[in-house]
Amino acid sequence: MTTKLIAYAIGIVVVWLVAMRTRSVTARQVLYLVASWLFYISWGSWLIVVLLFSSLMNYALGEWLKKRISAGRLWTGILFNLALLSVFKYLPLLGNVAPSGSPLLLVKRILFPAGISFWTFQAMSYLLELYREEDLDPTLLEFCLYMSFWPTVLQGPICRMSAMLPQFRQEWSASADDLKTGVRRIAIGSMMVYLGNVMAGGLYTGAGVEGAFSNPAAHLSGIDVWCMILGYGFQLYFNFCGITHIVIGAARLFGLQLHENFNRPYLSTTISEFWTRWHMSLSFWIRDFLFLPLATMRREVWWRNLSLVIAMFVFGVWHITPSEKGNVLLLFWGTYHGILLVLHRQWQEFRKRVGFEWTGALATAISWALTFSAVCVGYIFFRAESIRQAVAMLKGLVSPHGYLHRSFDPSFYVLTLVAAAGYFAVIGGTVLLDYLGEAARRRQETAPGVVSSWLGIVANERWVWITPVVVVLALYLSVIFQPGHSETGPVMYALF
Repeated sequence: MTTKLIAYAIGIVVVWLVAMRTRSVTARQVLYLVASWLFYISWGSWLIVVLLFSSLMNYALGEWLKKRISAGRLWTGILFNLALLSVFKYLPLLGNVAPSGSPLLLVKRILFPAGISFWTFQAMSYLLELYREEDLDPTLLEFCLYMSFWPTVLQGPICRMSAMLPQFRQEWSASADDLKTGVRRIAIGSMMVYLGNVMAGGLYTGAGVEGAFSNPAAHLSGIDVWCMILGYGFQLYFNFCGITHIVIGAARLFGLQLHENFNRPYLSTTISEFWTRWHMSLSFWIRDFLFLPLATMRREVWWRNLSLVIAMFVFGVWHITPSEKGNVLLLFWGTYHGILLVLHRQWQEFRKRVGFEWTGALATAISWALTFSAVCVGYIFFRAESIRQAVAMLKGLVSPHGYLHRSFDPSFYVLTLVAAAGYFAVIGGTVLLDYLGEAARRRQETAPGVVSSWLGIVANERWVWITPVVVVLALYLSVIFQPGHSETGPVMYALF
């Protein structure tokens, strides 16, 4: 893996240097496309033929739809995409439940193209944007680049043609701001991925999140379950958000700005707010292209609420992978969040009817605690390896007499608490530095001085001194604790 990462880093530098010397926009697009295909081949091997087929198919469907915009042609395109996705993502599930000797066992051998969920949703968003009469006229080259763009092809964020096409066509030369932002985002992402891997493997081998969920212990106390779901929540966030930072940073090096995917989601005070901060590109895709069309079909309140549940159920279906573990629970997870969203809407309506004010620091703290707890409980359905384990975890949460019992290595509880405290401390420190930077700027405008000048530099150029501190701390912890390694594979979003 280390060799592959070094090769990617060298590849980015080479492509960047060539792109800098390329004045033709079309030639630069060809360069990016070839680099994207080589990158995908390094992960997906010959399965790139599926990506190429999907690209050609959707370009043809788009040209066909543009000739006559109609619901029938749109649905034809959507069904073609869903059929292709289902063959590789959902058909192998039949092999998991097929009896011995059944011919359906053969479908288990179907290989899974990396990232197919992401680029299939990108293809459908293109068709849906055309149906909404967006002015989109990509060439075949531009469309293939949109589908295969190397930073996003494996794990998103899910982009839209209306946002990417103008950027693919722009004249470009490297700017200091692009380089500064790109390197900073890559550095942040790399550190977050490292932290996510530490959460997964633990401070000692087998003492992390992956070891906790694979532990066959029959009895789980409430404290065990809370540490498991808190630990997994931060592992997932560090890994997925970290990868998103790297992706956005890598694209920014080339002057391309991608959709943000995370915005401090664990600070949300309502479940609705959470879904505007977590996996934003997919959340907004579900909102714009599924929930809103469904909700506007009828005016009744019950239908709008049902549309929320349906949209989140589909969210759960999207997360299903060809593996045998936990797929049914993902349907519960999606439905669970749909119900939470409906309950939040009912709470809002109740407050409006009775004129009940819910404001102030105490109300905000209570709302945050309830939201954060509800999201963490949902991770039971998202991560548990079986229904039996999920039931055991739920029982542990509601059994007060078992909260004093502990099943895991003490370092796991310490790691979870440090991760949670560190997350909120870093956000608090960031807010403080932003405030100090703004205060220093205002001070410099009214009464310039050495103190305000240095304070501004420390606050605004924080990664100059924060990065070395974090690297040294990470190396120190690696020597002291010798972090373990995940034994059950990559973070979930790497399986799509």
